[in-house]
Amino acid sequence: MSLLFNAGVFLRFGSVKGLEFLTGYLIEKALSVDNIFVFLIIFSYFAVPKIYHHKVLFWGILGALVMRGLFIFAGTALLHAFHWVIYLFGIFLVFTGIKILVQRKEEVHPERNFVLRVFRKVVPMVPEFHGGNFVILQGGRRFATPLLLVLVVVEATDLVFAVDSIPAIFAVTLDPFIVYTSNIFAILGLRAFYFLLAGVIDKFRYLKIGLGGVLCFVGIKMLSLTSMNSP
Repeated sequence: MSLLFNAGVFLRFGSVKGLEFLTGYLIEKALSVDNIFVFLIIFSYFAVPKIYHHKVLFWGILGALVMRGLFIFAGTALLHAFHWVIYLFGIFLVFTGIKILVQRKEEVHPERNFVLRVFRKVVPMVPEFHGGNFVILQGGRRFATPLLLVLVVVEATDLVFAVDSIPAIFAVTLDPFIVYTSNIFAILGLRAFYFLLAGVIDKFRYLKIGLGGVLCFVGIKMLSLTSMNSP
């Protein structure tokens, strides 16, 4: 579907836009491999039965479509109003890439997630899963189930990843249509990507090196193009 849409972009808008879409799509797809590792940690920590992984990812991706759309809209407006912000994006990507390259094996601690702690304090919930329900009714009151908590943590985690991936695509193009569609098509394939790689993710020894290299390359490209275009 993504490649068919890419072909449509080539035919409708020309080779430049078509290549921008493909590049943005591949960048987002490469960076999304790290999402899968974190999702596995989250599902394992909350002991989510495998039968419900599909449901959480389905609704998580739908939420990501909305949040990333708002993120891209805000970022595009910001860049058009203050072009110098692209310098900040470039510096941020290089900094993030270097941090990934030099850090040792990172341990993910879902219990330290700020959203998780706030959710548990604010939303009344039951301690056990109730099938595939996100909310149940008990004694005339509605309670959240752990499955809803997992969904909220997945959404918050995706938003954190978007902070890296979306600025990276802005290095390729400032066209909001290309940025959004390339990002969304990559995210739409994330669920299938998860089930494809979930069992072999531990074999990706050089994943962090690859991701750090991609972010550094894109950040440097963003800074170099910006300086070349400046008066």
